[in-house]
Amino acid sequence: MRYITFALAKGRLAKKAMDILEKSGITCEEMKDESSRKLIFVNEELKLKFFLSKASDVPTYVEYGAADIGVVGKDTIMEEGRNLYEVMDLGIGKCRMCVAGPESARDLLNNHELIRVATKYPVIAKDYFYNRKHQTVEIIKLNGSVELAPIVGLSEVIVDIVETGTTLKENGLCVLEEICPLSARVVVNQVSMKMENERINEILARFRAGLLE
Repeated sequence: MRYITFALAKGRLAKKAMDILEKSGITCEEMKDESSRKLIFVNEELKLKFFLSKASDVPTYVEYGAADIGVVGKDTIMEEGRNLYEVMDLGIGKCRMCVAGPESARDLLNNHELIRVATKYPVIAKDYFYNRKHQTVEIIKLNGSVELAPIVGLSEVIVDIVETGTTLKENGLCVLEEICPLSARVVVNQVSMKMENERINEILARFRAGLLE
């Protein structure tokens, strides 16, 4: 029997996903050792392997079959645009993707003016402005705190994840438009879904059971 491999987005998401699985009997004791330098963790009994990776790499591992199953945020799935099956919403890590900026930028959005948009998510931003709003904008990709951009005059607005909105408020910014709700999703490799259908469905059933606990 071959191993079924999981790719989990490092950090809170991986921890929460493992908590859900543990409630339905899928455990991986090796992962609990904080000092471990291991990259791949194994549950021999259930023939499962787990590894942690940067969130933006999870869809890539899954598309290419290096992982059968992945757990990652909807924002990453949208931004990466990989060929995979999104099979389940875990409902954890809930937040939303928004257009934010100073209140004064609201008119620029309403009047479809040519503006600059700073974001870590250029694909999502482009899709929203070009395909949904039909507004021509200049998109500037940033890697750090995008809230800075409108404050220092780099852009009129930003596209970013908003959880509570506190950081925005503290910097004189607010949510101007909501693009979509976000949460953690389970994704599956397309070939694995066909070849290992029974085992994957069993794992998905365990995820569901763990969520109900």
